Amino acid sequence: MSTVLYDYWRSSASYRVRIALHLADIPFERVTVDLLKGAHKAPDHLARHAQGLVPALTIDDQTFTQSLAILEYLNATRDMQLVPQDPAQAAKVRALAQTLAVDVHPVCNLSVVRFATQDMDNPAQASTAWMQHFIRAGLTAFEAQLAAFDQTPYACGDRVSLADICLIPQLYNATRWGVDVSDFPRTAAVQAACDALPAFAAAHPDALSPA
Repeated sequence: MSTVLYDYWRSSASYRVRIALHLADIPFERVTVDLLKGAHKAPDHLARHAQGLVPALTIDDQTFTQSLAILEYLNATRDMQLVPQDPAQAAKVRALAQTLAVDVHPVCNLSVVRFATQDMDNPAQASTAWMQHFIRAGLTAFEAQLAAFDQTPYACGDRVSLADICLIPQLYNATRWGVDVSDFPRTAAVQAACDALPAFAAAHPDALSPA
């Protein structure tokens, strides 16, 4: 069975998995699940992802959901070395990644933001303010935590890690929502290093934007 990624081009979680697939040099087919058209709630997608979310990844004759779980599976089966062997260092890398993927991403999910702001006088303006507040707070914490690592040149050293894969999609969201990140020099250096890698470029939403 071929590898199939069910994703949406602007989904941060899907973006993470695309990066990992390209890093692991795994050929895959993309099947778009159009969130704007409600395709994630269609019976065929719910059959593969009970939460009605993206991504879902079919690989090795199995289907997996939840981007962090997928990344851990790929790391374990493709020897990607996304986390260090040392348990203490591995925990610190996972904590850095989860600062964004667990604490920022869920509250900035569009379905959450729309529900939280629907009764406000200006929902669009409130949504932007919400996004800017939580993304900025998360990236501020990420920048501070980077001080404990040696960025040579990636977030946690000389190899791409789980932290880099979670950071780059969040920086895309920061740009999208007009979040000022100019005062995060460590984060900027990590972004420059990742942007130079073909795997990150191939996974970028701008490379997949529908016509």
